[in-house]
Amino acid sequence: MQLEIITPESNLFSGEVVAVQLPGKDGLFQVLNNHAPIISALTKGTIKVDLDQPLKNTKKLNKRVQIDGSNKVLTIEVEGGVVELTNNKLILLAE
Repeated sequence: MQLEIITPESNLFSGEVVAVQLPGKDGLFQVLNNHAPIISALTKGTIKVDLDQPLKNTKKLNKRVQIDGSNKVLTIEVEGGVVELTNNKLILLAE
């Protein structure tokens, strides 16, 4: 699925992912490829992104985005936000 993470200051990430774990108002939840459409508010917490392929150029990543040693898992701390998933495209507006 296609993921786009946007803040008021910049675009944090855009690319193909396998799964995204999000800090929802009622607790953590995860969306996978071909998930049903959803809109949800987010609270302060960590977003975990499982990438489809390892990132080749990690130097272009925003300083708020952390990546593990395999270059396949991103984590991003957010203060809150809103997420929408439709037609296998996840758009996350983060604070």
